[in-house]
Order: sequence, then structure tokens, then C-alpha cells
Amino acid sequence: MAKKAAPKAAEAPKAAPAAKAAKPAAKPATKTEIYTKIAEKTGLAKKEVAAVFEAMSGLIESEIGKKGPGLFVIPSLLKIKVVHKPATKARSGFNPATKEPITIKAKPARKVIKVLPLKALKDLI
Repeated sequence: MAKKAAPKAAEAPKAAPAAKAAKPAAKPATKTEIYTKIAEKTGLAKKEVAAVFEAMSGLIESEIGKKGPGLFVIPSLLKIKVVHKPATKARSGFNPATKEPITIKAKPARKVIKVLPLKALKDLI
């Protein structure tokens, strides 16, 4: 036998919403929009801003590459570092959905890039 729903208490009429808070941007800025905003704030040409990003990209590549120290810091924003992941052996496990035994493949040793936000970047949110 089905139960009847309990009657709800009368709700107070809703007041008009206060001033709406600023909504976050619907989509992230494109590369061109970023270059334009930086060019406006710094007084540089968009081509110069693009050249700065290109130079930074080359610098990051040399710093985290084979001959570099494996660490690059963008001051007060983030730290990019190379982390060595050791090889893992093949092992047995189970599929949590079906409880079926499975074999998890071995993985070779590898290097991965880890990006860590610095305190100043964390404080922005």
C-alpha cells in the first residue's frame, strides 16, 4: 500500500533576489584574447607578447629537458618539474564492478611533468 505524502508547510513568498553576483566567465579565454589583454595592460604590441610566450616556452623546454635541472619556476605563479616514475610489475587485481580477477599490465619507468601552484596563485581563489 502506498503512503500519502505529508502536506508541506506553507512557504513564505520569496523576496526578489538581491543584486546578482558576477558570474564566472562561461568559457576560458583564447590565446588571442590572452595576448590582447596582456598587450593592453603592458603597452606592448601583440607580436611582442607572443614573442615573450614563445621565449618562455623555449626556456621551459631547455630547463625541464634532458640537459636541464628538471625544474622551472614562474615566479609567484607555479613550479613545473619532472618527476621520475619507477617501473611497476604486472600484478593481479579485480574488476570492482564484476569482482572478476584481472591482470594489471606492467608499466615501464617514465618521466612525467608535474605542475604545482605556488602560494600566490593559491591565494587568488
